[in-house]
Parts: sequence; structure tokens; C-alpha cells
Amino acid sequence: MAEITASMVKELREKTDAPMMECKKALTEAAGDMGKAEEILRVKLGNKATKAATRVAAEGVVGIEISADGKLGAIVEVNCETDFVAKNDEFLALVQNCAKLVADKNPADVAALSALPLADGTVESVRAALVGKIGENMSIRRFVRVEAKGQLFSYIHGGAKIGVLLDLVGGDEQLGRDIAMHIAASKPKALDASGVAQELIDAERRIAIEKARADNKPEAMLEKIADGTVQKFLKEVTLLAQVFVKAEDGKQTIEQLLKARGASVGGFTLYIVGEGIEKKVTDFAAEVAEQQAAAAAAAAAKQ
Repeated sequence: MAEITASMVKELREKTDAPMMECKKALTEAAGDMGKAEEILRVKLGNKATKAATRVAAEGVVGIEISADGKLGAIVEVNCETDFVAKNDEFLALVQNCAKLVADKNPADVAALSALPLADGTVESVRAALVGKIGENMSIRRFVRVEAKGQLFSYIHGGAKIGVLLDLVGGDEQLGRDIAMHIAASKPKALDASGVAQELIDAERRIAIEKARADNKPEAMLEKIADGTVQKFLKEVTLLAQVFVKAEDGKQTIEQLLKARGASVGGFTLYIVGEGIEKKVTDFAAEVAEQQAAAAAAAAAKQ
């Protein structure tokens, strides 16, 4: 068997950027043939990407791109499995490239974005290669492209875990930054009550009625109590009704702030990384016990 030297491993790693141990295994399997080892790695990395695709990717970052004139922009969420990879420079570059492509090319959906040219291939080939290289699932989850009615402003918070793209009509740069920051902090669901999903309102009403019944409130008062609860809910989740986080008096709403500054909000997008994705909770002790039981069963079957 050909001797696998450190310099051979280093050369293959530089060619493929694969993990060092994977390079050594590939060279051993290829009996030192560099070209064959490279092919083996390509196959293995592709398989790794396929296996990784079955794992939950609930970490990641939000990327934002805004044109120089502030009239065109995009916000995108790209997920991965761990916060460690979310800080990887190549992963971050993929996210920013996706945001720029959304702004420039206006793809119809994630599939169309994935097919766009990037580097020496496509967005999808770059993503798949990065999955293979790192060994962790990554996925482009969602994006929005905005042609502003006014001027676009953005705010990124918590290591790009929360991202806001705001269309502000009138006002100035400071107001744009302040409102974008407020959105990240207060997390409104809509601009005003008309944008709140009816199922959310219905759920609040049902809960209010059941709680009032549990408190032995008269049946005749239930609807009135529910109305009050819904109104309170709408004030909490709609941007214009929320109290501005920097309000000196602790009372000024965003709507009042905008009116005082002669401005309005054309729209906004708030992305929170992993929101709505069911994360897998692993019981390590149970997993080890399961593996031991499987190993014991396999050993017993051989006897």
C-alpha cells in the first residue's frame, strides 16, 4: 500500500478544501492516487450534503441588501443547523450574495433564486458544495424584495438573528433607523389592525371568553370582555399602535411619532431566524442508551 504522507493530505485539502481526516481516508482508499482521491471526496461530500438535508436547520442569519439610492432592497433568511456555522465567513457570504441576487434579479421564489448564476455555478451548487464541505444542512428559507414608496432603512440585531427592512415615506435617516430598531425590539405582526391575520384575532377572542367563564363572569358580559381583550391585543401587535420604545414620556405611539414628523410607513418586513421552525430537542442520555441497546441486539443476533 502506498504511503500516505502529510504533504499529500495537505495537497488534497488545498485542492478540495475538505476536512483533513476525510482527505486522508480518500487517499488511503485510492492507494495514493490524487485524482482518484479527489473523485472519492466529491462523491462523499455529495452524499454528506444529501444526508445533511434531512436534519433540521433552525439557526442561521438574516441578510439585507439596499441599493445606493435606497429605493430597492431585499431581505433574506438562510438557515443552518448550528450557531457556529452561522458565523462562518463562507456561509455569511452566501447569505449576502443571495440578498443581492434577490434585489438585482427579482426571482419569483426560492427555486428561482437557487437556479441563478453564482461564482462558477449556481446558488444551489454553491450551497450544496458548502453543505458538503462543512457537513451541515443549509437552506434558503424565505426572502422579500421591496421597491420603496419612500426610502428603505434596515436594522440587524443579535448577530443577524433579527432583521428589519423598513419603507419610510418622508422623515429622515434618524427616524428611519429609530423605527427599524423599534420593530426589531417590539416585533409587531402588522402595520395596523387590517394586516393582522383573522385566525389570530379569533384565537384571542376564544381565549378571552374561556378565561372569563373560568372566572365566573356573567354570560352577558363575555362578548364585551372579549372585545376589550382583542383591542388590547391589536394595540400590542400593530406597529402604529405600539408605544415608541424611545418615547421620552413612555406614551407616544409610532403613529403619533410619524404624524409629528410628517412621515408614514409604506411597509416593513421583520425576519426572526428560525421563527416557526420546530427544533429537535435531543435527549443525549436516551440517545446513548438507544445506541447501546441497538449494539447489544446486533451482538446477540450474531451469536
